[in-house]
Amino acid sequence: MAESDGDGRPEDLTGPERRMWEAFRAGTVCDLTARDAGLDDPHSGRAWGPERRVRAEVVAHLLLAGPAPLPGRVGRLKLRGAQITGRLDLSGAAVTPYVEIRACRFDGEVQVSETRFGTLRLDNCAVPRLEGARLHTEGDLHLARCRVARGIRLTDAQIGTDLLLGHTVVHRDNRGRAIAADGLAVAQDLQADMLETHGEVSLRGAKVGASMSLRGARLSNRDGRRALNAPTLTVERTLYLTSIGLSSPTADPDRPYDWGRTPTTGGPAQRFECRGGLRLDDGRFGDSADFYGARFELRADQEVSLRRVQTPELRFVGEAPELGRVVVSGAKVVKLVDRSTSWPGPGRLSMEGFVYEELAPRGHFPLSRRLEWLEAATPEYSPEPYERLAAVLRAGGEDSGAREVLVAKQRCRRATLSPAARAWGYLQDWTVVYGYRPGRAALWMAVLWAAGTLLFLRHEPAPIKADEHPPWDAALYALDLLLPVIDLGQQGQWKLEGGWQWGSAALVLLGWILATTVAAGASRLLRRG
Repeated sequence: MAESDGDGRPEDLTGPERRMWEAFRAGTVCDLTARDAGLDDPHSGRAWGPERRVRAEVVAHLLLAGPAPLPGRVGRLKLRGAQITGRLDLSGAAVTPYVEIRACRFDGEVQVSETRFGTLRLDNCAVPRLEGARLHTEGDLHLARCRVARGIRLTDAQIGTDLLLGHTVVHRDNRGRAIAADGLAVAQDLQADMLETHGEVSLRGAKVGASMSLRGARLSNRDGRRALNAPTLTVERTLYLTSIGLSSPTADPDRPYDWGRTPTTGGPAQRFECRGGLRLDDGRFGDSADFYGARFELRADQEVSLRRVQTPELRFVGEAPELGRVVVSGAKVVKLVDRSTSWPGPGRLSMEGFVYEELAPRGHFPLSRRLEWLEAATPEYSPEPYERLAAVLRAGGEDSGAREVLVAKQRCRRATLSPAARAWGYLQDWTVVYGYRPGRAALWMAVLWAAGTLLFLRHEPAPIKADEHPPWDAALYALDLLLPVIDLGQQGQWKLEGGWQWGSAALVLLGWILATTVAAGASRLLRRG
């Protein structure tokens, strides 16, 4: 482009480019729209005429070597309704002016790798591809309501304040990724409400200084393994993978992102949907990780993987996937908020080493269903999940529930034992419920004592020593037979023959069995303490 004298304006500027040039100097909006919603939609197939076209090289020249602003004004690029022809390449540059491009079409890729901006806003634009590896902004990066045909790359980018991707639609690149942002650092919020992606969203090792919101987002990667791949993601406050309440878009052009709100009961809402695996392994979330209303569509070989996640609160309050697995092994949370319908069935849930300190179920989640939850996670016997649940219930004052969980653990363990040990386990279960219901031992003792008393009321045996024997007492004699070790002065004083001898031997044997099971249960309780 040949430059003319004066403000450095190229001689070959077209009419729309001259308007853009003057608006830049004045710090005003260069509006090339037709004032018709159908004609101005950058995502429609309608052609735009030359009166709306500006060359990408002129835009780059304006941003990198543009004219001085008019006196009392601030030079900035605010472009609306333009078709930007050619590839906009600002790679490695330092762009000082404020940049805001709305409702525009880009014919070629936007190249901003290793570029430094103050603030960059692309709102409601059609973009073939955005290359922004190691991009650096002092302020916001807005990519809201855009349509990107071949992916966004923000690997190792550093965003000074907020990153906005709300209502944007991104299709996959030639490597199957819709958004490649490994190592991304956002100083404040990452807002991606109602984002729609077709390909993997990769955020490995990304860091967000405040909250990260994908409320109402729809992530899909039908041909790949994962729709969201974000191991070692760090969010200082809350990660929202939740539903969003729907409302009408604002007509104010200065508030184009005020579209979503917290869902209200009975109001219209859009769920967070993930069609493909989700991986948040080793993630750190300062306040909570929220899955309220989330829906997962997985193949049999895909997972919702939360391995070794750490957060004060995990809100797993979505829909259980029909296929695939949910894995929370090694995760550490303080409060677990969940529903009975949020978890998949047997063989599709893994929670080995899952640590939680409080339970806050939503809806009806009785202990019987909670035990089914444990059984689904332990197709092969593992004591740790049962002991964890029992400890949490006991800490919450639910001692009876804790005992029921520990009994369920012993019954599950029983299936792994040898036949003899299994039989002994059944005996402990029937008599004292593995020691967790000691009152049952007293009941069995009373029943056996009553039976023995009734038995010996029908027979008064002869004494062994005629001159040395206590008075015959059927009840005291039956009790003396039942109580091991303790001598009440009746056993060994009377002659028993035939069936009466067998009856007394049976009472002695039953007494020892009862005492042994009580001792085993007491030992188990002491070890637990």
